Amino acid sequence: MTATYTFDVFATLDGYGSYGPEGDWGGYWGKQGPELVARRRSLYDHEQRMVFGANTFREFLELLGPNPEPVGEDDSIVRMRAMPTTVVSSTLEGPFDWPNASVVGGDGVDVVARLKEESDVPLRSHGSLALNWSLMAAGLVDLVQVTLFPVISGTTGTDPIFGGAADFDLELVESRILDGRTQELTYRPTIH
Repeated sequence: MTATYTFDVFATLDGYGSYGPEGDWGGYWGKQGPELVARRRSLYDHEQRMVFGANTFREFLELLGPNPEPVGEDDSIVRMRAMPTTVVSSTLEGPFDWPNASVVGGDGVDVVARLKEESDVPLRSHGSLALNWSLMAAGLVDLVQVTLFPVISGTTGTDPIFGGAADFDLELVESRILDGRTQELTYRPTIH
């Protein structure tokens, strides 16, 4: 049986997933309430393997530094960083200030197909847009989990989360509203 692969991404209402000029994270930070914090923590309370592309991994290394601190009571980043991690890259070389991270060269589709076959635990990727677009097109993404924050970043938003993806039909598997304002939508994608 193959491991489940989840593409986990944050987005603004208008579909942006990355930070804009001068470190503006699209208004995400400051929007987390106790339900969102508890939900994010719960996503990392069981064994799984993280998968990142090189660009997202570089951003995390830069933003989090060698010893990330919880944001208030939100320790999900600390928990995520403690997971075994595979970085798909032909340009990065370790060692890194990230425990249990290893770099695997080659085509991301081949790397993740192999991971899905060999892994005894679920796989999760947070961000890594280009990598996940190619994995979706190859039929390797089982679930797309979008956390939709109540902001519009029409002038500062960068990196539309699905701006380079193929066309997909989405089957809604689960939805929840957190803190009365943030939505988490989980879909099963199939190529349209």
